[in-house]
Amino acid sequence: MPRQDLEYPKEAHNTVKRYNHLAEYSLRTIHSIINSTPLLHISFNTPNTPYPATIPMIGQMGSFDRPSADLGDVLDLYIHGYISARLTNLTRTPSGLPITVSASTVDGLLLSLTPFSHGYNFRSAVLFGHATVVTDPAEKLYAMELITNKVVPNRWNEARTPPTAGEMAATAVMKVKIDTGSAKVRTGPPKDDKGDLENEEVREKVWVGTVPVYTVLGEPKVAEYNLAEEVPKTLVEWRKEVNQDAKEYAELAAVKSLAPEKKQDDN
Repeated sequence: MPRQDLEYPKEAHNTVKRYNHLAEYSLRTIHSIINSTPLLHISFNTPNTPYPATIPMIGQMGSFDRPSADLGDVLDLYIHGYISARLTNLTRTPSGLPITVSASTVDGLLLSLTPFSHGYNFRSAVLFGHATVVTDPAEKLYAMELITNKVVPNRWNEARTPPTAGEMAATAVMKVKIDTGSAKVRTGPPKDDKGDLENEEVREKVWVGTVPVYTVLGEPKVAEYNLAEEVPKTLVEWRKEVNQDAKEYAELAAVKSLAPEKKQDDN
């Protein structure tokens, strides 16, 4: 029998209310969005100010205890930071700092008959958990390699490693134990109300469709002090694969709903 996807529990703070048919609670879906988004936004409350803080940071899902775990398993989120940063200092508590993590990617511009029905094809995810500073040297090194390889796969092995004592001392890694999370994924062509669809005058006047949106990784540019003879093959192959996958997904999502059959697409 096929393995059933694990899901995050539905709590008051993570249950999707609006357009809940777009909601996903699958660990695999949520972790995939987090790991494929270059910058995550970390939100937390700070003392002595009435405003919550939100900081863009680099992070990656993983498991130090089970390095071979895949995206559908229970994972922690590791976040790269600076040793004396405000967020780092706030996480130096046994229970951890409550934080919210968000990630989003736009896959298409939905141009409908009316401005009211315009929208995006998108993938978004939100995680809720508690962050603590990683103090175990082995786990910290694992997390630094994990996060480095998010930038470009295998970059850790191709760069000058291991880090120096000074680099290790200046770098902070935070581990977020995830309590729950959710995602929303919208794919497919635009939608319009029945009244507008039956108005031929409007339909003849207004162009309707989807503009696919995807990130393209450009040609690598050599730094002035580079002495290596060629661009690493892993980078060349990864760049080609990422560009192709992003283009194919956005173009397919523009014309077809990619949601599970149990769900109906909408704006």
